[in-house]
Amino acid sequence: MKISKIKSIEVLDSRARPTLCTTVYLDDGNTGQAMVPSGASTGQLEAYELRDKNDQRYGGLGVQNAVKNSEEALKILKGVSSEDQLIIDNKLIELDATENKSKLGANAILSVSLACARAASNSMSISLYEYLNIMYKGISNKNSTMSLPVPMLNIMNGGCHANNNVDIQEFMIIPSNKFNFKDGLMKSVEVYTNLKSLLKEKGFSVSVGDEGGFAPNLKTSEEVLDLIILSIERAGLIYLDDMSIALDCAASELFSEDSYKLTGENKKFSSDEMVFYMQALVDKYEIKSVEDPFDEKDWDAWKTFTKNNNDLQIVGDDIFVTQEKILRKGIDSKVANSILVKLNQVGTLSETMQAISLAKNSGYKTIISHRSGETEDSFIADLAVAVDAGQIKTGAPARSDRTAKYNRLLLIEDELYP
Repeated sequence: MKISKIKSIEVLDSRARPTLCTTVYLDDGNTGQAMVPSGASTGQLEAYELRDKNDQRYGGLGVQNAVKNSEEALKILKGVSSEDQLIIDNKLIELDATENKSKLGANAILSVSLACARAASNSMSISLYEYLNIMYKGISNKNSTMSLPVPMLNIMNGGCHANNNVDIQEFMIIPSNKFNFKDGLMKSVEVYTNLKSLLKEKGFSVSVGDEGGFAPNLKTSEEVLDLIILSIERAGLIYLDDMSIALDCAASELFSEDSYKLTGENKKFSSDEMVFYMQALVDKYEIKSVEDPFDEKDWDAWKTFTKNNNDLQIVGDDIFVTQEKILRKGIDSKVANSILVKLNQVGTLSETMQAISLAKNSGYKTIISHRSGETEDSFIADLAVAVDAGQIKTGAPARSDRTAKYNRLLLIEDELYP
């Protein structure tokens, strides 16, 4: 089961942008394949996504250089066992030899890293989530169980994910953990379809954003929240008991020149005023989870908000970018209490698992996440189960790039709990 060949090509993601599809071949005849995602609102310290910058192809967004770099990794990986994920990832990191993986490109490195894991699971004739669980146990030095995650479904889009005037980027629903995955997903779909009907009744557009959520022009975030709660009730569910709401503010996208600008609502806030605004929104609607409520550099606001909200899930995405070193600083500074996990923010599978292990050992919750530019690759579904993440964020129950993950989880649930 040693690596014998690496082949990559350009494919398209859900935003019509090129990305990589890499296939790793083993000497026993097995293969593993992976496609990598791409984000729209990104943290400044994310691992570097290599683009060709050749305006003659895909407006400069081609990834031919990343394709070449991924294939050239064979010179250091040929003959390495596909099961030695730490060795594989460390060799890739050493070959790149930059702080942010800017030489080879994190997209090139990640495609090889994930494809090797799939090849190993295929060679061992076990499911990917089973293989990843074995790997995670080795990294965390704990006998980690496996479980289906609670889905966080993005049903209304704003910010960078939609062409509308809603400032907050994502409005999500979370089914109660009293439901199994299948039933929780079903009830979430019923809320989604009721929301579509409600928007039509009110004369709003039901076009969708990058992640499948509806993207109408609404005046305020409160108007969005009111519509979602009404949709929950129309689905025959009880708000907070059966279904809750989560927000992804993506506040780094709102922050410039030392202030937060909510252009859709024609509001401008200082850091302290933004803390007050977020607190008022959370209190009024009893929000369950808030992601990136402040700019990634506004650590004082993060600390204040975290201190004042012991029962609220406060999720760090752009501020932590799935990197162990930054997460450790956040833990020491008592910033947030949860981390959003995105494989391409750090660039290898093993580094991702190391960040997850640190979070769990420190009492932080973990949420495995997609990106706005996705493919049909469902790797994150297996990862969420394997590390007992507890939650997964992978868009609306619409568009095949999103439903691929939900459908994979339904299949895994059927395997684990027939």
